Amino acid sequence: MGNYNNVRAIKQDGIEKKRAFLIGGGVASLAAAFYLVYDGHMDGKMITIIENLPVLGGSMDGSGDEKRGFLIRGGREMEEHYECSWDLFCHIPTIENPSRTVLEDLREVNRIDPNVAACRLMHKCGEKIERETLGLNGHHIMQLEKLILATEEELGATKIEEFFDESFFATDMWYYWRSMFAFENWQSLVEMKRYMHRFIHHLPNLSRLRQILFSRYNQYESMILPLQKWLEEQGVNFHRNVQVTDMALDILPDSQTVTAIHLVKNGETTIVTTTKDDLIFFTCGSMTENSTLGNMSTPAGVNRGPGASWELWKKIATKGPSFGRPEVFCDHIDKTKWESFTITCTDSPMVDLLTKLTGRDPYSGKLVTGGIMTAVDSSWLLSVTCHRQPHFTNQPENAIVLWAYGLLPDNVGDHVKKKMEYCTGEELLRELLYHMGAGDLTEAIVASSTVIPCMMPYITSQFMPRIKGDRPEVVPKGSVNLAFLGQFVEIPGDCVFTVEYSVRSAMTGVYTLLNLDKQPPEVYPSQYDIRVIAKAIKSMHGESHVPGEGLIRYLLKDTSMAGLM
Repeated sequence: MGNYNNVRAIKQDGIEKKRAFLIGGGVASLAAAFYLVYDGHMDGKMITIIENLPVLGGSMDGSGDEKRGFLIRGGREMEEHYECSWDLFCHIPTIENPSRTVLEDLREVNRIDPNVAACRLMHKCGEKIERETLGLNGHHIMQLEKLILATEEELGATKIEEFFDESFFATDMWYYWRSMFAFENWQSLVEMKRYMHRFIHHLPNLSRLRQILFSRYNQYESMILPLQKWLEEQGVNFHRNVQVTDMALDILPDSQTVTAIHLVKNGETTIVTTTKDDLIFFTCGSMTENSTLGNMSTPAGVNRGPGASWELWKKIATKGPSFGRPEVFCDHIDKTKWESFTITCTDSPMVDLLTKLTGRDPYSGKLVTGGIMTAVDSSWLLSVTCHRQPHFTNQPENAIVLWAYGLLPDNVGDHVKKKMEYCTGEELLRELLYHMGAGDLTEAIVASSTVIPCMMPYITSQFMPRIKGDRPEVVPKGSVNLAFLGQFVEIPGDCVFTVEYSVRSAMTGVYTLLNLDKQPPEVYPSQYDIRVIAKAIKSMHGESHVPGEGLIRYLLKDTSMAGLM
């Protein structure tokens, strides 16, 4: 966006008469509500957020206490160039200190305690793999270069495993990549390409996760609650435990207008009539819908039933071809599910185990693992992380919270001979401790821990192979008052499974429907920076020389470009 464009949009005539209805209470809807107030100059009392669940935040959740155990279904790895996210959170005060913004707090804590992974990969029951290179050979590098240069149109619905040789999937780079971003071999090559472009400046840091940012506490408390509080202070209406079951649309050859929203609360149906002057924002699809929880003695299982947001999107999609094809993403649960589990340890030797693996004291208040540690020989492909402690504001001083997940839940475990969906919290913990090399500490750690398993049927549904038209535009062509938000809309150049994608969809939807004199900031263009490209190429070649490197160094010697290589 640049400072020249970092201004509030001009107030539009007639904004006082408009209403806005936001279906879904995740970060995309919360961000859209912010921009309706901030750039749209809309009175907060004219904005209504409708959420099917009793709590807001969508996938950015966090809950629990020491007695019941804490729960986070997942965590978000962020970076400096989340231009839309930081534009949002530079305006939102923290709850702990209202004189400081969420961005200021996040920047400060990461400046004081920058992220560096202490143990990115391990095998053989807790033995650290100490390598800085990506483990690529010349053929792998050629394949990656070919991927970067290919167009999305020619790749189409190609799967990752259809493009790379089998040997690529045994490289350190693929273990770094798939465990950090949660990619499966059978998922979208186009989305992997987008990640290559979007985060190419992080390629040299995959083995240490430098420059990755984490919030002070879990992201629900550090980001969602402050944003929710700001919206409440503006008078925004929140309707929880309300399900939207359908939308009526007036479909004409060159336009589509939402004319009614069908709601169900406490078993009673209500219809809200809308006009072309109203604004409707719909977060289509959900990564964490139908999540099921277990406990120490009960498995999470898998919920294969219908999900509210998916069913609503399917209904809307039948009304016009520009509204996307949700079945591409939600009808393949066995290809999109995986299971996470949150571990709460109290007065536990887990502290000693983590100190042994990372060389860091979990009670220091600083990052412990520095991102996820992945056991490459785990049949479930287990990864675990321990962020700054306390991870929750109500967490006791003698407790630590860890989060783990298995990307391949349908495989049988190496220590516990079951698939993940059939495992209790205790069994999941025992499998993890086996791969962490807990040994004699195992029983004491189990006895001092509470584990909450969480199976998520759609958690990587956004990565399923797709073609043009499968995802709707944020504002489809001809749409008068409807915008789509979230992880299943089409935003050129950016990549899903990020907070940034949701916030960018919110900015795009608000600015477009209100016809504001403002655009979202451009996606950080690192792929066009020759310095970034040079570093990425060197990191792919590892300890080997880049072809032509000697000639380039000779030609640039004693010039202002001498430091390029």
